[in-house]
Amino acid sequence: MNVSPLDFTQTPFLVIWEMTRACALKCVHCRAEALDRRSPEELSTEQALALLREIRLFGKPLVVLTGGDPMRRPDILEIVEYGTRQGLRMAVTPSATAEMTPDKIRRLKEKGLARLAVSLDGSTAGIHDAFRRVPGSFGWTLDIIRWANEIGLPVQINTTVTKYNLEDLDALCSLLESLKIVLWSVFFLVPVGRGKLEDEIRGRDYEKVFHKMAALAEKAPFDIKSTEAPHYRRVIAQKKMNGASPVAGPGFFTPSGNLGEDGIGRAARGVNDGNGFVFVSHAGEIFPSGFLPLSAGNVKTDSLVDVYRNSTLFRDLRDPSKLKGKCGVCEYRFLCGGSRARAWAVSGDYEGPDPFCVYIPKGYKPAEKETLFF
Repeated sequence: MNVSPLDFTQTPFLVIWEMTRACALKCVHCRAEALDRRSPEELSTEQALALLREIRLFGKPLVVLTGGDPMRRPDILEIVEYGTRQGLRMAVTPSATAEMTPDKIRRLKEKGLARLAVSLDGSTAGIHDAFRRVPGSFGWTLDIIRWANEIGLPVQINTTVTKYNLEDLDALCSLLESLKIVLWSVFFLVPVGRGKLEDEIRGRDYEKVFHKMAALAEKAPFDIKSTEAPHYRRVIAQKKMNGASPVAGPGFFTPSGNLGEDGIGRAARGVNDGNGFVFVSHAGEIFPSGFLPLSAGNVKTDSLVDVYRNSTLFRDLRDPSKLKGKCGVCEYRFLCGGSRARAWAVSGDYEGPDPFCVYIPKGYKPAEKETLFF
């Protein structure tokens, strides 16, 4: 079964709701700067259910319940069940701690959960646990994957690439091939929250990682995508233009829109900040993404649908003619568009060039004020 390409001016493919910022982990890169306790500003259960009804007005976007640790919400099962009954595709990204048990995973599936996503940032406990800053997280992550596999709940792996795990990626790829997963989402650090610019890899390292991802996609039984690195799509386009042979893997280029076993599939074209993507914070603020914390409204007082479709911020982010610097003249700006979150985090201008993309459009000379990390 195929799904038609969405009109991203009207409907996002992906809605992320940060249910809470409470979390037992203390991750080095955490954009949310998660805390031990829940905030009184969080949406109530009633507000949460109203949010799901509002999301349903878009159609059937993928809804990801994240945090912090969404399992810290006592109404998590009620929310998953309600969203599923509304016809939404529901996914959850729990933190890998001892609090996550086989029974909780089973109950999530019984309530209609379509996919479970967990983070894996290293091939060993030493690398992963240092990143998550809680001993045992690596083992708990593998347990969660195994428990989900045992009951047939599809699993996604999220990995954030930083200078701390760059040299481990080959080993991590080998580990991923031994696991039963449906998607590997490779996050590229945006220096917000606890993430720092000095934790970033260089632009040339981005390119190396992109090529590793493309090579793995040729043989892996799971899909592969980048998060906050849309220039991965440019690398794949270049490979195709250079006569790269067709690949067997499902994640090599623009997704077909085929629905996977969990009914989620992939967007039929690339998703960027505010363009096919919307993020709702724990306090209800409406952001283009969790890495671009510029509010265009609040679901407690504003219509999520109206804000996404009509706010100046979101409309600007969907308009490639607004891009500046090398992104504004790049022949790949409609395919890629650069990370708007990273441009904002580094320069304070979300329409500026992505500072970690090494590609220079033909005939373009970077201005002195452009900050580029090659």
